[in-house]
Amino acid sequence: MKNLWTAGLVLALAACSTTSPDVVKREDAQRLSTVQDATVVSIRPVTVEGSQSGIGGAAGAVAGGVAGSTVGGKNEALVVGVLGAVAGAVIGNQVERHATRESAYEIIVQLRNGERRAIVQAQGNESFQPGQPVILVSSNGTTRVARAPNVQ
Repeated sequence: MKNLWTAGLVLALAACSTTSPDVVKREDAQRLSTVQDATVVSIRPVTVEGSQSGIGGAAGAVAGGVAGSTVGGKNEALVVGVLGAVAGAVIGNQVERHATRESAYEIIVQLRNGERRAIVQAQGNESFQPGQPVILVSSNGTTRVARAPNVQ
């Protein structure tokens, strides 16, 4: 029973991860980032597919195995326990995939030199409109779009 609770807790914590542009990873704090000026060309809602880290499958396998092993006598419990573990793993994997899915935007921007870029980022607190000036903040191989600050 303790393993079941542990697996459930791990799955719940994995579902809380985010790629929000409003959240900065600890390793990105106090690091120099490159900033480029751009203008929003278009924006459209997209869905970022959920992840499958294996945690959901493992938690489902434990839960299914434990539940199945309580059925019938010794021989039946073994067979149903194995079947329950397999079914639980498949279901747990799908639950994790669905729980980690995120709503996002594909934002197409045009740089000052005329080049265009497309960035997909999770929905955050900022909203963007075509024609709006923005900045692209790039660090450690990732780029996010933010409103351009008003500079006098």
